[in-house]
Amino acid sequence: MADCTEYLVLLGSDNKEVVRESAFMAGEDNCVEAVPKLAELLKTHHLGIQEAVDSSLRKIGGKETVQAVIPLLRSDEAPVRNLSMDILREVGNQDMASLIGLIHDNDADIRIFVSDILGSTGNMLAVEPLCDALLRDPEVNVRYQAAVSLGELGLEEAAPCLNRAIDDEEWVQYSVIEALTKIGHASSVDALVKALDSASDLVASMIIDSLGELGNVKAVTLLLKRMPDAPTALRNKIVKAVVKILGGKSLTLLSEGERERFRQYLLVALEDEDVEIQDAAIQGLAHVGGEEASKGILSIAGDLDYDRDQDRLSSITQSLAEIGMTEALNDGLLGEHAGVARVAVQVLSQIAFDTSAEEDTVCSVLMDAFWKAGLTMQREIVSVIASRGKDCAKDFFSRVLDEHTDGTVLKSAVYFLGEKLRLPEVAERIFPLMDHQYDDVKEAALEACIAIGDDKVRSHFRDMFESLSAIHRLMATYALGKLGAMDNFDLLTQAAEDEEPDIRKVAVEALASASEASEAWRPLVLRRLSDENKDVRLTVIEIMGRYYDEEMIPYLLDALNDHDDWVKIRAMDALGEHATAEAASVMIDMLNDPNRFVVMKAIEALGNIGGTQAFTALLDVTNSDEYELVSAAEDAIAKIQEFQE
Repeated sequence: MADCTEYLVLLGSDNKEVVRESAFMAGEDNCVEAVPKLAELLKTHHLGIQEAVDSSLRKIGGKETVQAVIPLLRSDEAPVRNLSMDILREVGNQDMASLIGLIHDNDADIRIFVSDILGSTGNMLAVEPLCDALLRDPEVNVRYQAAVSLGELGLEEAAPCLNRAIDDEEWVQYSVIEALTKIGHASSVDALVKALDSASDLVASMIIDSLGELGNVKAVTLLLKRMPDAPTALRNKIVKAVVKILGGKSLTLLSEGERERFRQYLLVALEDEDVEIQDAAIQGLAHVGGEEASKGILSIAGDLDYDRDQDRLSSITQSLAEIGMTEALNDGLLGEHAGVARVAVQVLSQIAFDTSAEEDTVCSVLMDAFWKAGLTMQREIVSVIASRGKDCAKDFFSRVLDEHTDGTVLKSAVYFLGEKLRLPEVAERIFPLMDHQYDDVKEAALEACIAIGDDKVRSHFRDMFESLSAIHRLMATYALGKLGAMDNFDLLTQAAEDEEPDIRKVAVEALASASEASEAWRPLVLRRLSDENKDVRLTVIEIMGRYYDEEMIPYLLDALNDHDDWVKIRAMDALGEHATAEAASVMIDMLNDPNRFVVMKAIEALGNIGGTQAFTALLDVTNSDEYELVSAAEDAIAKIQEFQE
């Protein structure tokens, strides 16, 4: 390896590659002596050399680097100046005195450059010279950059000079306001509000945004006082700032007069083209709104795109729900604007009521609107009534059941009358829907009848069990299991031998649900372990895993010889989950299975089972060339070791 003296010689070579490599190595070996030569090489037009020099100067750093690079700020070549500034932004804090000395340089460009660099030092020593430049430099761009850099430093010690600079010319004011926002010092509130008196509309807008970001409650009173005389656009900005500072709920703490005046301002802001102002107005009106607010917000929501504006729609819906039940919601629900009607339904589904009478009122409004609405809206309305309605909706849903034909609407009716109210008198009207053309309606009718569950329903399902229709027998088997496996044990036993595999599958699940009568159902279920249908066998394996005990082990071991890999895998899962030691040798044999997933499951099971035999077999797997198997084996070994600890 060359020493620093040799690097100095090599850096002067005519061979560009030698120079590049030497520049790189000088940084690796921290050759401070090479810094002047490296800085000089920044001026070369060879990109590779420049990159190597840049990297090395950053690594070496120190006063030597800062002092060697500073003169390059005066280069006539922009790339050289830019590289120099980048380096000084990173290492400049290692020689603050040299940088600070440039803050009064005769060249305004140098003063701009050093103001920029000082903002990246993160050093408290940069605050005073930057404040001096901000308040006294004759060049506007220097003052602008000084404010920007004070904001980047983010030190509260800079707040006093930034507060004083708020009255500078507009170009500087932009950066001062941004810096004050970043620093967030409470003392800046008064300075920002005071500056509103003489600020241009654009600067005033920035100041108000800044006050909103600062979030200091002190600003609220000052802003409220300025609202009456402010032009509409600026007043809307103040609305946004006040809501951001207080939050919507705290607006209710204002005095009655202030609250009413502010509510009027919120209503005006609702019509602003700026979406953020609109949303702030909506947030505020959610707590101090009323009829007019509800109408205005609904109008905005109705024109939004349901897919593209989902998040905003959700927020607006919550705000409308906070306002509560209004005539605007009622009118919107019955109106011709589909978007408004849709939002109104969603709002009505979310309103929280203090009394059941208020909730009944909403359901009544929805029920009246239902028969006047189109099918799409009917589906949404009926879903809300089904979830929120009480006994008062019984007659409505009975009519729906008699007069409507849409599957989605019927599902809500069946759910409400059957699952929610569990009315025995509607069971006979629900029975026919178990033969509906749509499966989801059939399922809803089935669950509703099970929920009702009286003697008439039970009798109906027993009759269905004798049907020639497989789907009828399937539904009957499922229902009879839910209504009491032991009460219907004889029929479920028959179902376990049905010609249809789906029925056999449901039957064994139903039988096993009678966990208190394990001795009765166990032989019936285990018999199906030799079923010709793999899904039935899978179901049996899952039941065995769920009700695992010593008696199950031989059956699970036997299932490892099943010709279907998924049956094997489920049996492996069960044996591994219960750490069945007797399965270890079989699992080891399965490490040679041609199905990679079976092998992975065997590895996992051996990790759960543990023991010397499993540990040794897994160690052998780690010698495999296949990364996936090795990784799985290492995880399994770690699990065994963890268990031993």
